[in-house]
Amino acid sequence: MTTSPHTGTPAAPGDPNSRVHVVLAVKNLAGAKSRLATALPGSRRADLVVAMLLDTATAAASSSSVVGWSVVTPDPRVADAAARAGATTVSEPDLPVSDPTAPGGVDGLNRALSAAHDAVRGSGVDVVALAADLPALTTAEFDGAYRAATPTGRSVVADHTGLGTSALVVRGSGVDLRPLFGPDSAARHVSSGAVALTGSWPGLRLDVDTEDDVRRAVALGVGDRTLAVLTNAGWPVGEHRSRQ
Repeated sequence: MTTSPHTGTPAAPGDPNSRVHVVLAVKNLAGAKSRLATALPGSRRADLVVAMLLDTATAAASSSSVVGWSVVTPDPRVADAAARAGATTVSEPDLPVSDPTAPGGVDGLNRALSAAHDAVRGSGVDVVALAADLPALTTAEFDGAYRAATPTGRSVVADHTGLGTSALVVRGSGVDLRPLFGPDSAARHVSSGAVALTGSWPGLRLDVDTEDDVRRAVALGVGDRTLAVLTNAGWPVGEHRSRQ
């Protein structure tokens, strides 16, 4: 855990001594965002996934507390885009051949996030595992959730449906990430001991999977890259502009 150089006590969220590493996991782009298939062709959906990842990471990495970010992915295009944007890339861990979720299933996602957490353990940082499809996220929302997190342990931000998880925050040395993403992950994270955070952070809670989600995100205001992809795809963005 980061400590104050003057008191030796844990650095509070928002303290200039706080140090945070953000981890994100992205599946293979093949078949990405299939629930948007009627609105966007496959190539555009792949572009959108990369754009949302980079906009999500940009909003988080702009926090004064964030000292680095990692992306775990099996997809070379995602890895290349993330690396060029300044991320550390982590190879997705191999799963047993007999594992019915391999490759890229829920268990693969959780193992990937754990691998990214393990890569920075021992470096004195707190870790925030973020959904990679939060194009309306703002830095202020990221900071607000981090400040609200329990000072030692795990905290969870449920998505806009109340069922999924947008962010899992780990603060304190020796605390495992223990990601449980998948169906009803918000409740499963709480059942496993994570503290549910109740702040009003619409961009942080809005992970994009459906056409309605895209419309909500555009109404809030999305990052520059996401806006460009949607505009080029002919999505009706109207007068909406970047939120970041």
